[in-house]
Amino acid sequence: MKEKQDAALVFDLDGTLIDSVYQHVMAWDEAIRKAGMELSIWRIHRRIGMSGGLFVRALGRELGRELDASVVAQLQRDHEEAYLRTVDGVVPLPGARELLATLTSAGVPWAIATSGAHYPAQRSMRALNVPESVPLITRDEVTRAKPNPDLFLAAISALGVSARETFVVGDSLWDMLGARRAGALGVGVLSGGYGRTELVEGGGAYRVYDDPLDLLRHLDELGVRIATW
Repeated sequence: MKEKQDAALVFDLDGTLIDSVYQHVMAWDEAIRKAGMELSIWRIHRRIGMSGGLFVRALGRELGRELDASVVAQLQRDHEEAYLRTVDGVVPLPGARELLATLTSAGVPWAIATSGAHYPAQRSMRALNVPESVPLITRDEVTRAKPNPDLFLAAISALGVSARETFVVGDSLWDMLGARRAGALGVGVLSGGYGRTELVEGGGAYRVYDDPLDLLRHLDELGVRIATW
């Protein structure tokens, strides 16, 4: 008999469950160069996890110029096209499959909420063996993506739980800010390239772990009870 759980988890996807951050970085780099612009790779990485629209607006600020709507739309299309050429080579992060399977077995509600579009997200999730019953909330389904809380609030609603019993697991500052605004506790992982100090001091993360495997080993710190621990 499964023990009743009083915790739920909402996961970001890229850099949290799958090792895809740098594929997104290079896809944005390709799209930006195709548009005749240049931006240092590290500046692109710092924006991964934001919605595509906010990313492009930030790009305009970095470049010191305003980008019109047609340029913004083209950049987003070119990024998605470039990413889709690499998505079949994206692999789960260490422990990701095991973590999700353990939560499912223990009866812990969980969902995925990503700033990415639905089709690329579905392609990325094949390697995770995600059951069809698990809610997937993507950028297409909400008004505003991260750092706004809309994605996480939609996932929490889909799970039928409250924000106060939910942990949002993500790799970026934008995940932690979105979690705080949703009224949930943020849990950071270092597998997307952000540092521990920034996730805690800048984003207010409750805990920070190396990757999904490290989180799996410390589920008890989130109040998740595994009968066969």
